[in-house]
Amino acid sequence: MTATSQIKTRSLVRPRAAAKLVLFGVLGLNLVFVWLMFFTSDVPQKNTLITIGRFLGLHVALVMIFQLVLIARLPWLDRRLGMDQLTTIHRWVGFTLFWTLLAHVAFIVTGFAQLDGNPVPVQIISLAGSFPVLLGMIAFLIVGLVAVVSARYARRRLSYEAWHAIHFLLYLVIVLALIHQMFEITTFTVSSLSRAYWWLLWTLAIAALLIGRIVMPLVRNARHQFRVAAVVPEADDVVSVHVTGRHLDKLPALAGQFMLWRFPGHNAWWQVNPWSLSAAPNGVSLRLTAKAIGRTSAGLRDLPVGARVFAEGPYGALTSLARTKPSSVLIAGGIGVTPIRALLEELTGPMTVLYRVPTMGHAVLIAELRALAGMRDAELHVLTGRTGEGSPPNTPFAPQNLERLVPDIRDRDIYICGPEALTVAVLKALGELGVARTQIHAERFRLAG
Repeated sequence: MTATSQIKTRSLVRPRAAAKLVLFGVLGLNLVFVWLMFFTSDVPQKNTLITIGRFLGLHVALVMIFQLVLIARLPWLDRRLGMDQLTTIHRWVGFTLFWTLLAHVAFIVTGFAQLDGNPVPVQIISLAGSFPVLLGMIAFLIVGLVAVVSARYARRRLSYEAWHAIHFLLYLVIVLALIHQMFEITTFTVSSLSRAYWWLLWTLAIAALLIGRIVMPLVRNARHQFRVAAVVPEADDVVSVHVTGRHLDKLPALAGQFMLWRFPGHNAWWQVNPWSLSAAPNGVSLRLTAKAIGRTSAGLRDLPVGARVFAEGPYGALTSLARTKPSSVLIAGGIGVTPIRALLEELTGPMTVLYRVPTMGHAVLIAELRALAGMRDAELHVLTGRTGEGSPPNTPFAPQNLERLVPDIRDRDIYICGPEALTVAVLKALGELGVARTQIHAERFRLAG
């Protein structure tokens, strides 16, 4: 079977579409089941407001379970959707959780205030006297805090470590929610079927989280025993780290993917960086290439050979699995060239590489790109200069310029990795050119959880 026929066969069921269908299909089936259980139960209803509040409470629990699945980093989902897509979904589901939880609390408090004839503030104090309700209120306050710091304005002003630490409080929310749900005897435990259903959902979601985030990384690191094999400066502020280990041919890594890297003894355990594989996995070693932006990346050149490495992954959907066409365009900006370089090594068929840098001096791994382009009979265009300079203005990613460089761009897969501004500009231009969304594959390294 030829490469073209393989792509045609695979495109009949696109991985991204299949993953979304499974993800949201399962969510939809559970919603229907929850509604059926609620509307067919014989729980006595005190008043309409409390009934609505309890109905919303079921949705709060379901959304929390869905969030656990999204942040579990399940390989099947991650390879098809990528962490970017999962993080985007996680973000919107997170805000949905906050507003649903707010509505749940508002209806319950108002309903009981109406039932008992109390003002709302008095009713809040009264309900807080019940231990399970108090735990639910604490959970609500934590979710509210996380929602505030996740807003774009606040997120830009927090360090990644601070944002991540606050998000760790959500694991406390899970514990509080489970206790609250365990003692909420009128809705979650109305029947043996309801009890079994909710415990099964929570068990599966927590198991997925523990396996994806703890068990699998520990098992893989114990199996592969990653170590630093070499540290190679690529430029004044760029360094490549070669990592070796045992049985690397069994590591399910693809060109274009990234891993979460920790260097015990070199950095604190909570300092983790998502760096792409800058060479296609060969079963013998892995390579990451990083620019000195923060303290962690700047210190990579001081890593001693033989140093231990703790790596999670591989993650990401910027791979050959996403292909829909036999030819491709690889677009990189700055250090975003690392997964693009790996893809150039692995992909087949006609390829054009567009590498955007301010000057040729900023073109990382350019010698390797040129050698690979020659070997793969690919076109390589290094796009230099300041955007907007000159007359006419330098706009390499304007629709007409993209079409000039790649006349058949509408009939190719487009892989993009670079700064946010570059990615946004390219996506906008591709939209104006009418390139199908299914042919566009971008990596932005937005981590969930």
